[in-house]
Amino acid sequence: MPWIVGVSGASGTPYAAAVLRALLAAGEAVDLVVSRASRLTLLDETGIPFRDAHWQDDLREWLARGADGKPGTFDVDISGLRYWNAGDLAAGPSSGSYPAKGMLIVPASTACVAGVALGLSKDLLQRAASVTLKERRTLVVSVRETPLNGQTLRHLVALDDAGATVVPASPAFYAGATHIQDLVDFVAGRVLDAAGVEHGLYRRWRGELGGGSSDVPGE
Repeated sequence: MPWIVGVSGASGTPYAAAVLRALLAAGEAVDLVVSRASRLTLLDETGIPFRDAHWQDDLREWLARGADGKPGTFDVDISGLRYWNAGDLAAGPSSGSYPAKGMLIVPASTACVAGVALGLSKDLLQRAASVTLKERRTLVVSVRETPLNGQTLRHLVALDDAGATVVPASPAFYAGATHIQDLVDFVAGRVLDAAGVEHGLYRRWRGELGGGSSDVPGE
């Protein structure tokens, strides 16, 4: 069964790219939904258009790019990924009978958070999230906004009450980050942690008695 990954219009497309790369590297099947607003953000942050007719080429270019914008940083096999148009409300992920492990929304804009919390289902991303909640599947929402007003905080509490896990896109520095990609990978790794997907994106805290602040998983 696939993981559904929704990319909304918040700033932070490198977070989505890191999550997608790690899922595919772990051998996970992925269903991708890219919102209309996120296409504009992706174009602004990377210069890459995301076109339905050329989504495979555009996705490869996007996922190959590092957080610093350098092309060709990563070599990614997207054969395990299926793309759904955000306007297609008849798509597989719009139904509870469609098999899926759960859904990750990264990054999640405040508008997306509100839409999911209120059950608006205005596009496939929001509909898939609503289905994920009603089917009691894993939903991880990585909100990327600051500051947060009271309305958004209430929406996040509503999502938590509904069973979602809220993972703010807040990089940590204890893992020895030396590059932008390290900070991006930390957030992506925490999203995957919440979903129970194994990865090696960041060094984990082991405690002082463990010989320092961190160890690379598996080493």
